[in-house]
Amino acid sequence: MNAPAATNISFEQAAQNKDFAALIAHVPYAQFLGLAYEQETARFTLPVQNKHIGNPYLPALHGGVVAGFMENAALLQCVVDHPQNRIPKPINIQIDYLRSATARDCYADVEMVRLGRRVATLQVRCWQIKPQKPVATARVHLLLE
Repeated sequence: MNAPAATNISFEQAAQNKDFAALIAHVPYAQFLGLAYEQETARFTLPVQNKHIGNPYLPALHGGVVAGFMENAALLQCVVDHPQNRIPKPINIQIDYLRSATARDCYADVEMVRLGRRVATLQVRCWQIKPQKPVATARVHLLLE
């Protein structure tokens, strides 16, 4: 995979070094969303932006933005937990929307549920105010190299 202009670190090096910022620079949609990783809390962050708003009357985040955030968090966490030469390919993603995601920052906690030779299963919990009140959860199956 070619490195974008923003970073001189290869994808493989970023994965081995657990450098989330460099990994995010290799995923265009993660960059578009503004996805970030907080080292201190070991969680992903989606800072709210106007382009994320799906319903301006509430205002609420678009469900696709929430889904994309959780999918990218799972992909990046999988690459760090199980270093690879490429981004794993999604097999399927099951998302449960539990409540409306208001126009504020979102956070995601990712847990590796199962890691096989060819398939990884991850659980993602997306929340805004309290981790105990998630706005959505996802179960992600990824095809490894």
